[in-house]
Order: sequence, then C-alpha cells, then structure tokens
Amino acid sequence: QVQLVESGGGLAQAGDSLRLSCAASGRTFSRYVMGWFRQAPGKDREFVAAINWSGGSTYADSVKGRFTISRDNAKNTVYLQMNSLNPEDTAVYYCAAREAPALRVEIERYEYWGQGIQVTVSS
Repeated sequence: QVQLVESGGGLAQAGDSLRLSCAASGRTFSRYVMGWFRQAPGKDREFVAAINWSGGSTYADSVKGRFTISRDNAKNTVYLQMNSLNPEDTAVYYCAAREAPALRVEIERYEYWGQGIQVTVSS
C-alpha cells in the first residue's frame, strides 16, 4: 500500500512557475512509476507526466518543454516543476503511483492516488 500526499499548489499568474511535490509512504518507492495527472473544471482527468525508477520520463504534449518531472528516491518524493504557466493549466493536480515498471499514460494503469491539490493560474 502506498499513500501519496501532494503539496506546493496555489495561485499563480500567467508566466509564473510553481513546483508541486508528492511525498510517498512505503519502503519500495523507488520501484514505482510515478505520475502526475490533472483535472480542470468540467473536464476529464488527463495525463501530465510520468517518471520511472531510473529517471526515464514522458510528458503530455500540452506541457512538454514547460513542465519537468523528477524524483528523489532517498526522500520518497516526486516533483513537478511547472514553468511558463498559463490559465489553461488551472486544474486539480493529482500524484499517482503504478507498481509495474513501464511508463504509462492511462489513468486506469495507476493503482494509488493522492487527494489532489489545486493550481490556479490567472491571466
């Protein structure tokens, strides 16, 4: 069982940067693929980024070049550095964990989820 707790969200203006953190419980954190997803008001939850145990990563096209996912296995923490934010990035951001080693973008492939954290970007 893995418990995930997000932090670092809040209000930002267009062009600003924010860094989200997700602290995970459990001794086997380094084995999990970690992902970030987001859900905007009235929209479905969507994939943002994922990272495997060795640092391999993948991104949604909408955030590629602006967002960076990273992890610190010693701290059981995954990060999402968000630069050049725009109002379309406004959403609740969720951290997720997947036990199998392959990087995946599908929501149903992730077994564990945080409660989410709000990010609001004003123009």
